[in-house]
Amino acid sequence: MKPVRWGILSTAKIGVTKVIPGMLKSKHLEIVAIASRDLTRGQEAAKSLGIPIAYGSYAELLADPSVEAIYNPLPNHLHVPLTLQAARAGKHVLCEKPIAITAAEARALEALPEGIHVAEAFMVRHHPQWIAARDLVRQGAIGQPMAMQVWFSYKLLDPANVRNQADIGGGGILDIGCYPIVGARYIFDAEPVRVVSLIDRDPTMRVDRTTSALVDFGGGRQLSLTIGIQMEGFQRVQIAGSEGRIEIDIPFNAPATGMTLMHVQRGGGAVETRSIPDADQYQLQAEAFGRVIRGVEPATYGVADAILNMRVLDALTRSGDTSAWETV
Repeated sequence: MKPVRWGILSTAKIGVTKVIPGMLKSKHLEIVAIASRDLTRGQEAAKSLGIPIAYGSYAELLADPSVEAIYNPLPNHLHVPLTLQAARAGKHVLCEKPIAITAAEARALEALPEGIHVAEAFMVRHHPQWIAARDLVRQGAIGQPMAMQVWFSYKLLDPANVRNQADIGGGGILDIGCYPIVGARYIFDAEPVRVVSLIDRDPTMRVDRTTSALVDFGGGRQLSLTIGIQMEGFQRVQIAGSEGRIEIDIPFNAPATGMTLMHVQRGGGAVETRSIPDADQYQLQAEAFGRVIRGVEPATYGVADAILNMRVLDALTRSGDTSAWETV
């Protein structure tokens, strides 16, 4: 497959510390340029990462005819506007999650130019541990899947950080609440029906800082989740079925080097610990999007999938306000 030529919108931390280093490992893509509104910052990032060109504006990057695909890790309120600009400039876009602030905003991406692909950057769906867990569920290894329990938390108290700025899409639900939802949709192979949530907001920054919720997938399948952005960092996923369970130790921030562990218990027997070999989920994510661009495989996750995930996040927020079950 001819390598896909990529441009990076901004020097966002997730990009320069996680996504770009993963992408640079791949022989199936080339990062040819990076853009920053601060040219000096862009040049520094380009030099440290070995990227040939640095632009001092996003418009310059989008006008570069050699760039085929864009990675957009800008703050949440800029995801849709810059993704649309890139698409209209003829670029395919891998947009960092969440793809929008609301489902209504995400629907603007339905009007893409013909032949342009846009996907939401949920790298976890490309990690071998999640693929293995879903395969086990599909094979009936734990019987009928009945429940998922997800915990995901970290501590961030800096009011200057974009994740603590409510007016531009900050808060825990959009930042990490999206992961339990996409994970449960992935494992259950189903869409949620209704949700109920309890949300605590920071009294000064106004962002949602702790959220617990129940998500009803129908057919007896339930997701329970707790996410927090002002508490001790921890993450774990439990998947329970009628005949067994699966536990993923580091479900979301899996290290790029070093094995990850998954624990499988069948029929009340001994727990089997499986070692998942080294995998850089950011590399795998970019390569998968590249195969879609090249027509090697169909797009499994596009704008429609992103809107479905946003609808659930919207319902979580509404339920926090109404203290009632909300339909997705």
